[in-house]
Amino acid sequence: MASETDTVSAGSNPATDAGNRPAARVVTRFAPSPTGFLHIGGARTALFNWLYARHHGGTYLLRIEDTDRARSTDAAIDAIFDGLNWLGLGGDEEPVMQFARSDRHAEVAHQLLAAGHAYRCYLTQEELAERRAKAQEERRPFRLDSEWRDATPDTWPADRGYVIRVKSPRDGQTVIDDAVQGTITVQNVEIDDFIILRSDGTPTYMLAVVVDDHDMGVTHVIRGDDHINNAFRQLVVIRAMDAIEGGWPDPVYGHIPLIHGADGAKLSKRHGALGVDAYRDDMGLLPEAVFNYLLRLGWGHGDEEIISREQAIEWFDIADVNKGASRFDLKKLLNLNGHYIREADDARLASLVAPRLAALVPAVDEAKLAKAMPVLKVRAADVNELAKGAVFLFAQRPLPLDEKAANLLTHDARAILAKVVARLADAPEWTPDALEATVKPMAEELGVGLGKIAQPLRAALTGQTTSPGIFDVLALLGKEEALARLQDHAAG
Repeated sequence: MASETDTVSAGSNPATDAGNRPAARVVTRFAPSPTGFLHIGGARTALFNWLYARHHGGTYLLRIEDTDRARSTDAAIDAIFDGLNWLGLGGDEEPVMQFARSDRHAEVAHQLLAAGHAYRCYLTQEELAERRAKAQEERRPFRLDSEWRDATPDTWPADRGYVIRVKSPRDGQTVIDDAVQGTITVQNVEIDDFIILRSDGTPTYMLAVVVDDHDMGVTHVIRGDDHINNAFRQLVVIRAMDAIEGGWPDPVYGHIPLIHGADGAKLSKRHGALGVDAYRDDMGLLPEAVFNYLLRLGWGHGDEEIISREQAIEWFDIADVNKGASRFDLKKLLNLNGHYIREADDARLASLVAPRLAALVPAVDEAKLAKAMPVLKVRAADVNELAKGAVFLFAQRPLPLDEKAANLLTHDARAILAKVVARLADAPEWTPDALEATVKPMAEELGVGLGKIAQPLRAALTGQTTSPGIFDVLALLGKEEALARLQDHAAG
């Protein structure tokens, strides 16, 4: 370990840094706190970790950082796993629950204490508050200078509680060669003697993360750039433990920028949905579309917009992630989802649409719905639109008409419907092509454009003014149902 007065760096690649240690298998991790849903930004972090591990033939792990017992919930844990599994980002091994490892974290804190890399600090909250207030009054930054840092055991008071603080270096600087941000330097005097074990004996986040990453064999820490300052503090613990027992190498850090809204501000509720579950449940998006969109938020491969999972694994490298924040564009996401809707298997789409459609109509025939998908999905941007567009298939007579459809069914239009019904009743085949061949000549016979026939047909058959092609609608409804609907609105 370098001395406190040396310039030291983190970020050398363990897979290539053969001069210092053997080549290591790449191990990444995603470590969310279970205090709510899986945030869309967290999902992208998980994606980048998953891809980097896959690209290098490594291992991708999950850890639930549930040490905040007051805010961590089982429901949130379930929501995180549910969102990750939906995106295909489940871990390669059973997830690690951080709170269950508290004894191990405390063990490391006491190792640091025994080796002189940490100390008992008996400063009270009142004393700390006074020192912070004095620093503020003197308009200088607060830097903890605890008199207990070098105190000997014979001076420890027996009747006072204490925390364990790490001894951060006071001289020199620490340099991180970040895989995304490049070289970052911090003067060691800026790194405080932070708490690693609270007065009740519970470990802090700063200690638990380091111990868990080491014990899980994590080689690459890829996370949001709001953790950059944490990296410098966590290196203090890593290097102290490496000095004590060896085998605690610095990880490779890759701090990815946060996601901003279209207005450049940090992504928040006012920009739209934040949780992955909302994109699936409320917005009706497909996981492959969200996967593709998150992949392109801050990373790209030339001008490619549509990128398959296999291509992403082949092309992805954390070094190609942009340093600057990316902007979330909901319109682009919806356009991308429309592409994947059109590419999706019809039976799969029907299974996704059926539960939503069941809330709109009395009964749903999933086989019939799947048969209709090729014409329904052409213009749909999401599963909700598919459900709305399929309502006409299962609506019961008498068919309700929206205002625009009702306005189309004038006296003249109803007269045209009556003639169409008579002609269709004798149609030799009930296929889109055959139906078009039957109806289209009527426009010339009646001296009107085809729209004058198609518009009232659509209104009577679907109750709306928009639908798939009118001959597809006739074919999907079937002869008996289609003629009955038209007869309901034809002039007597």
